[in-house]
Amino acid sequence: MFAYPGGALLEITQALTRTKKIRAILPRHEQGGGFMAQGYARATGKPGVCMATSGPGATNLVTPIADAYMDSIPLIAITGQVFQQLIGKNAFQETDFFGVTLPIVKHSFLVLNYEELPLLIFKAFKIATSGRPGPVVIDIPKDVQQAVFVPKFPASLDEVEVPGLPEPPRASDDDLRKVLADLSKAKKPVLYYGGGVISSGATAALREFAKLTGIPVASTLMGLGAFPPDSPQSLYWFGMHGTVAGNWAVCQSDLLIAAGARFDDRITGAVDKFSPDAKVVHIDIDRSEHHKNKRADLPIESDIRYALERLCELIKKEGFKKPDIKEWMGRIAAWKKEHPFPFTYDRDKTPHILPQLAIEMLYEETKGEAIIATGVGQHQMWAPQFYHFKEPRTFVSSLGAGTMGFGLPAAIGAKVAQPKRHRWRRLLPDEHPGAGLHGD
Repeated sequence: MFAYPGGALLEITQALTRTKKIRAILPRHEQGGGFMAQGYARATGKPGVCMATSGPGATNLVTPIADAYMDSIPLIAITGQVFQQLIGKNAFQETDFFGVTLPIVKHSFLVLNYEELPLLIFKAFKIATSGRPGPVVIDIPKDVQQAVFVPKFPASLDEVEVPGLPEPPRASDDDLRKVLADLSKAKKPVLYYGGGVISSGATAALREFAKLTGIPVASTLMGLGAFPPDSPQSLYWFGMHGTVAGNWAVCQSDLLIAAGARFDDRITGAVDKFSPDAKVVHIDIDRSEHHKNKRADLPIESDIRYALERLCELIKKEGFKKPDIKEWMGRIAAWKKEHPFPFTYDRDKTPHILPQLAIEMLYEETKGEAIIATGVGQHQMWAPQFYHFKEPRTFVSSLGAGTMGFGLPAAIGAKVAQPKRHRWRRLLPDEHPGAGLHGD
């Protein structure tokens, strides 16, 4: 966990010095700790945990919590709170953090009974990781921290019941058969997937479904790595800064299957002009996403991993007539060739190394096997344009909230999560891209 101490958090902080089960990492700012926890979560799929004291310490976690909420990242934010008898009296360093974070969390706990604390911790982890992942806040008053008692922990998350927390929905076979029937007749189909594929662990199912159907596949930035970019079926990623082929294919499609994606404005642009002639199938675990941005002809509420795996089973069991899309795939191949991500580097005219070239060389040096964390801005777009992500959880970036200052702490969190995940080879002098330009 990534924990920054403070007066209303001293008891928990002191306890962390006595345990060998929990590694506590001290950030230099609460917001940085929140982004470190996010980097850990994004690189592993497991919840990241951050902690801060009451008042200003807690409010410094608001941005990481909002960021995690936008990108559906499992995050546990533990905060200290003033003594219960002082709550609501504007005590020193008091903030109603429960109220402040209500719009940007899956759930918030204000712990008023110390005996409930062990169970609430388990509930927080279950809520953060069930269904559509997201952040959970646990606000703990100082008197609860000071209580001395023997805790009773549940044996596992499986035996923890959270009232109102539904089981992940599953698509019906009838709806999935409709998808396959429409796909068989389509002339210009596109599968458009997002971060839900990675969150649900559906990478293998996505790749198998694409292989069985042969249709082109376009990704959002959140979904990068779930589908190999060098596949002939890959449109890589599309949207405001994405590939020409991806954008044109989605725009001209007659059947658009959206899987674990939310039709973000950076993807759609003007919604009324987005895939105007396509029949839209939208498979998502969160029913509130259906029709929110783009009207779907066939909305399917389902865990995306189950839906894709079941689609593959139905294809193998009941047969499937592949759509005749030879002409469509040929047009897409031509777009790819005619419109790559372009940049020029003329050594005779400039002594400078362009950022695009630096990123491209980083890809070549790491063979695409590194975890890349970015800040927000132009370099954030150059990164996926010139570094081709082959596996999920290798592109760590703030995409929904677009938070400045995200990159460095997120990289630290990812490194903590994957300490052995690195490649490094020192370039020889004549291998540097700028070698010879300055006589050195």
